[in-house]
Amino acid sequence: MRKIIASIDMGSNSLKLVVGEFMRNKLNILAVSECISEGIQKGYVTDPKLVMESLKEVFSRAEDVIGMPVRKVIATVPSQDANFQISEGMTSITNSEHIVKSNDIIRAMQASSYNKIPENEELAALIPAGFKINEEETLSNPLNVPAEKLSVKTVLVTVPKRNVHPLIDCIEKIGVNVIDIALSSLGDYFCLKNETTKEKTGAFINLGKDTTTISIFHKGILLNTAVLELGGQNIDNDLAFVYKINKKEAKAIKDNLCLAHNRLSSPSNTIELTNQLGEKIKINQYEASSIASSRLEEILKLAKKQINHLTKKEIHYIMITGGLTEMKDFSLLIEEIFGHQVKIASTPYIGARNNKYGASVGLIKYYENKLRLRNKDFSIYSLEEQEELSGIGHKINFSENSVLGKLFGYFFDN
Repeated sequence: MRKIIASIDMGSNSLKLVVGEFMRNKLNILAVSECISEGIQKGYVTDPKLVMESLKEVFSRAEDVIGMPVRKVIATVPSQDANFQISEGMTSITNSEHIVKSNDIIRAMQASSYNKIPENEELAALIPAGFKINEEETLSNPLNVPAEKLSVKTVLVTVPKRNVHPLIDCIEKIGVNVIDIALSSLGDYFCLKNETTKEKTGAFINLGKDTTTISIFHKGILLNTAVLELGGQNIDNDLAFVYKINKKEAKAIKDNLCLAHNRLSSPSNTIELTNQLGEKIKINQYEASSIASSRLEEILKLAKKQINHLTKKEIHYIMITGGLTEMKDFSLLIEEIFGHQVKIASTPYIGARNNKYGASVGLIKYYENKLRLRNKDFSIYSLEEQEELSGIGHKINFSENSVLGKLFGYFFDN
């Protein structure tokens, strides 16, 4: 059975849908789709109709690439007001072999969450921090280990239902089933996981459109998170105010003219436009970059301060991700603020290199990790659909814009 999984990052700036397949334990990107998100602000649904129109567009674009509709997806939910609690669960091993099976792992983890989730909260993650066999030996994965009892320590992450249900409703109303939800921080971590992040304590900073999310991980376990109500949109607002231009023009200046640090910016690099007062103005790179850099510096310094509030543990690494990290000379600014301890994330998957896809890619890996722990197989496509996707037995009905359709046309129609 092929293991094909899809995830969507519901950002305020854009929706990012990624479809990936695991082959020989390696993730291959099958499709990436993006469109501007309408009706979402700071991760919350403000206009369901606009959200559904955006969702239809992003899923349609993915279908054009794959040649088949995506009807099952993992979705990100807002991190605001997330609650974290440590819990424990235990189960007896009652099968005749007295070895731990996947159902035993599931029962122990479910026991850790029993009566622990408030009525107005939704479980966004149930993260195992370690299993114990017979209350003695500690393991990360106890599957097939002889035991009489299995206990587990978990981190329960819950978020308010009011933050989650409107997003899920919008997705399901367009005919897509939400198979799991998660904080985007978990996607960031699993996308960039390495030997250091698995063994040390560190922080992830995600710079979004109108929020910045700071998350603390200890040996791969999400311990805490916080959200600053600041992001790329604040740079747009600053540029719009200073130059008396509209937000669309300000965003274009940020994306195409500004550098994240003014050290290498040039006063002679300019653009001309007419502002809202009807005046013709000339904007140079040095001045615009100084405005952008000043706001970025404020956001990053607040994020750095927030890390100290979230944990007393020694921080061994800081990873920064999100769309703003794609700004030129971003590395100059973060080195000035954080020193050499920080690293700009780089999404290491062909087909999804831009950091804006990091959370979506990581959520696919996060979900696959959950499947492995539970010894489960899953694909968003049934066996019949997988045969159709592979072209077994009949001609595939690819759209003319489909990448696979173009390849099949090249090889078989010529």
